[in-house]
Order: sequence, then C-alpha cells, then structure tokens
Amino acid sequence: MSTAAEMSVPDHQDETKVSPPESKHSQDLKAPTQDDDIVGDIAILEAQGSAHFKRLGWKRLTVVLIVEAIALGALSIPSAFATLGMVAGVICCIGIGLIAIYTSYVVGQVKIAFPEVAHYADAGRLLMGRFGYELIGAILTGTIAFLNLTNNGTCSLVFGVVSAIILFCVAIPPSFAEVAILGYIDFVSIMLAIGITIIATGISSGKAADSVAAVDWSAWPKEGINFADAFIAITNIVFAYSFSICQFSFMDEMHTPKDYVKSIWALGLIEICIYTLTGALIFAFVGPDVSSPALLSAGTTVSKVAFGVALPVIFISGSINGTVVARYLHGRIYKNSVTRFINTKKGWITWLALLAFLTIIAWVIAEAIPFFSDLLSIMSALFISGFTFYFPAMMWFMLIKKGKWNSKENLLLSIVNGIVFIIGIITLVAGTYAAITDIMSQYEAGTVRGAFTCAPLE
Repeated sequence: MSTAAEMSVPDHQDETKVSPPESKHSQDLKAPTQDDDIVGDIAILEAQGSAHFKRLGWKRLTVVLIVEAIALGALSIPSAFATLGMVAGVICCIGIGLIAIYTSYVVGQVKIAFPEVAHYADAGRLLMGRFGYELIGAILTGTIAFLNLTNNGTCSLVFGVVSAIILFCVAIPPSFAEVAILGYIDFVSIMLAIGITIIATGISSGKAADSVAAVDWSAWPKEGINFADAFIAITNIVFAYSFSICQFSFMDEMHTPKDYVKSIWALGLIEICIYTLTGALIFAFVGPDVSSPALLSAGTTVSKVAFGVALPVIFISGSINGTVVARYLHGRIYKNSVTRFINTKKGWITWLALLAFLTIIAWVIAEAIPFFSDLLSIMSALFISGFTFYFPAMMWFMLIKKGKWNSKENLLLSIVNGIVFIIGIITLVAGTYAAITDIMSQYEAGTVRGAFTCAPLE
C-alpha cells in the first residue's frame, strides 16, 4: 500500500527528468554546423595549397636554379679574365664552381635532415637560435632584393621604371614550378646572347688584327694590377656562383627532396662550362680591353641585338629573386595561417602588395646608388661569401657532422669544410676592403654617375 509521501510527488517532476546521453550513432547523424563548414573549408585550402607548392621534380629544380643563377652576370666574366689573366681566370672559374657545388650539397643535406627548414633564415635559427634567424633573415631579404637589380647599358631611369613594372608582372606567379616554365625561355635567351657575343667578337677581332691569334691576351694578370682590382675580379666570379642562397626555398617545393643532388650537379657543371668558356673565348678574341658586360665589346649594332635577345634573362632571372624574398616575407607574416598558400582573396591581395613594395624598393636602390658594379662586389663579399662559403661550412660542423671532427670518418671533410670556411672569411674581409677602396678611387677620379640620372649603370 502506498504511503502519503509517495502519493504526493508533484506531477511536474516527470518533465524535469535528465534525458539519457545520446548514442555515438545519434551524434554522427547531427546536422553539420557553420563551424564545421569553416573547418572543412580551411582543411581543403590547406590541402590544395600544400599540393600546389609540392610539384617540383629535380629537372624543374635544375631549370629554376639556372634561372636564378645564370644571367647577364656571365658576361662580366671576360673582364675578370682580363684582370686575372687566362690561367688564374680558368682556375678561379673551375675551382669556385666546384666549391659551390659542394656547399650546395651541404645545404641540401641540411634540408633533408631538417625538413622544416624552408629558407636560409630557418637554418640560421638552427645555428644561432632566434638571433641567427633574425640576422640571416635580414641578410637574406637584402641580398635577394639586390640580386633583383640588373646591369644595363641604356638610360637607367627610363629603363628602370619599365623594368620594375615588367619584373613585378613576371613575379606574380608564387609557385616555383610555374616559374620553371619560363626558365626554358630564360636559358635559351642567355645562351643565344652569349653565342652572339662570342661569334661577333671572334669575327671582329679576326678582321681587326688579321688573325685571332694576334689579339693581345695574356695568360698572366695584367700589368700594374693592384690588390683591389684583383679581388674585385674574384668576387665577381664568386657572385656568379651564388645559387645556394635560394636553395632551401626551392627544395621546399620538391615532391622528392632527395633528388636535389642531381639538380646541383647538373647546374654546377653547366655553370662551370658556360662561365669558363665565355670568359676564356671572349677574352681571347677581344683582349685586355674587353668591356663589362662583354656584350658591349661586340660592336654597336650587334650589342643592341644581343641585349634585345637577353631581355628575357633580365626579367625572368630578376623576377625569381623577387619571388623568393616575397615568399619568405609572406610565409613569415602568415606562418600559421592558410593565407600563406596564396589561394585566398586575402592571400593574393597581400602577395601583390608585397611584390609591389619590394619592386619599388629595388628600383629606388638601383637609381640612388651610383656605383653599381662595386655594389655587387660589396654584396658578394659581405653576403654571398656567407651563403656560398662559411655558412654551409658552419652547418656541416654544427648540424651534419656526427662524432668528433678529427675522427677517421670525419677528418677529410673537416679539413675541406675548414678550408671552405677560411675562403669565405677571406672573401668577406678582403673583398669588402677591395670594393670600398675602388669606390673611393672612383670618387677621387670623378667617374661616379649621379643618382636618379638618365645615364648607364656602371
């Protein structure tokens, strides 16, 4: 029989009973929320962006490296031969080229061992922590921005404005796989320009001296050569082999990063052959009075034709350097955001704005600094010496080497990397001194052009 207390339970208690927990099956059947849609869209953009920036194979990487490395700078090599002489010129071209191949191999080893390294600044973090990241990041940005500038023989102010606009347009595609398509045009262009110059100088020198053999070239350094002239010639050759500066960025887009070895050997051997043959042949055809760039030694009409053929090199090679530094800055700004893949409206707006800013800065520097050739020498001494020589040597000792440096398996490479490090430091100190000395001499002689003037860059 029920008690009164039991009988007096309010009717509304049944309405407040806690419902049993939903089963997993019922949770799966819930309608997707707006948050779920956003997360799904972001995941799709992440997947698309990652796939878009992982399309480089070793052949395309070789093409991209060629675009970044081989430009009109190849035609400054003959003037370096005229200063150093045929013997020292050939030795420097081959020797520095082989060193560049090795240090580029070390850079690739670091990328394989530390896949998260997307650019040289990340490698700086591994070497020296946050300080190294910021320091090398600043150097990287400035150096590649200067690499974006080009040497030309026309009105620098007018050509500079037109060049800046074209460079901006060519640099718009953010993926290096897309740039590789233009690389074939770039390579054909520079080879045609070099070929035209070699043939034209050979023909003209043969006519002028009745025989090419009568040209007054020398196997030894020019008479009265001073330290500054000699080292500026060496730093110009060093500058021509500066391809490892962008290697981390390029390898970050490879679908099979271990294949990078094929690319650097292909590029390195191609560069050694082109630079050595170009320097030796044009120097032999023209002699000690060869101009820099050597296109100017081919005669007025032919040099104009050669410059016209070389225009794709100027714009394509310049644009890829702009792309590299813009990718570094854009990726740093949006490090943990899908915007870094440049496949959203916000990503494209910031990408174009960043490219425009970098292009304007590069144009201002190109027009404001009146000693362009020596500027390249200073860059080569201060910055390229690090990226090509002593930074890779430091990376081998600090990141790649396993065990003691003097152990049996490490001793030979320890000696090699030690020598490379010393070469880098010598280039840093002596090259900077030589460039500054030459700038002072130009000012004393009154041969420095004015800033923002319609005059050729020299």
